[in-house]
Order: sequence, then C-alpha cells, then structure tokens
Amino acid sequence: MRVNHSGEVAAQALYQGQALTAGDPAVSAALQHAASEEADHLAWCESRIRELNGRTSLLNPLWYVGSFAIGAVAGAFGRATSLGFVAETERQVETHLRGHMQRLGKQDARSLAILEQMTHDEIEHGAQASSLGAKQLPFPLGLAMKLTSRLMTYGSYWL
Repeated sequence: MRVNHSGEVAAQALYQGQALTAGDPAVSAALQHAASEEADHLAWCESRIRELNGRTSLLNPLWYVGSFAIGAVAGAFGRATSLGFVAETERQVETHLRGHMQRLGKQDARSLAILEQMTHDEIEHGAQASSLGAKQLPFPLGLAMKLTSRLMTYGSYWL
C-alpha cells in the first residue's frame, strides 16, 4: 500500500501542475476533479497503511515536487498533449493496480476493495481525458513514463 500511496501523491501533483498550466477552463476543471479523487485515494491508502502498521514512503516529497513539475510542463504543451499525458498515466496506473490486485489475491479483502475502487476511478479519468481530446503520446514518451513509474515503485517500496 505504500507504493500505491506514493502513486497517489504523484497523481495529485501531476494533475495540480497540469491544471495550473492548462489554459483551458474545461481541461483545468477536469484535472482538478481528478486531483480531488486522487486525494480520496491518498486518504484510503494512508488509512490502510496505518491499519497494517506500515509507514508512508520517505520519498513522497520528492515524488510530489517532481510530479508537479512534470504536470506543469505537460500542461504547457497544450490541451491534446496534456490530456494524452493523463490518458497514458491512467492506463499505466490501471495496469499497475490490476497487477497488485492479482498478487494480493483474496487474502486481504480490505486492501482489495480499495484497489478495485481506485482502478475504477483511474479508468474514468483516462476515459474523460480521451473524451476531451487526448492525443496518443509518442512511444518514447510513454516508455519514459513507464521507466519513471518503475523507479518510483521500487524507491517507494524500499524507502
């Protein structure tokens, strides 16, 4: 759950950064709504971590600052690219969450319920971005996002 919590820290920051530079009120509103739902996810993960006697990642401030900057840059590239970034982010997050649910199995029903709701919300965020005009990002950018995500996953797991 620490890794998922860190992902939600990053998601909030991404969307806040993108909303800041969006320049389009409809896109900004959609990003702010997504950030609000990510705040719910963050609270759920943090609560579950406490229930499991765990701790959040020491790297969360770094994830927040870096993700905010990435979001602000993505938003500055315009509506279609910014929304494409959202769609690709949510696609990758969905894949991550489904893998986590599969590894978790039925042994932890409480964590599983949280992850299922988060997955549902992430799919909706991606679909909304697509419906607002997201463009497909170039393969190298999607790959860079995936590699960054892996770095965050392993860093948050250990620290």
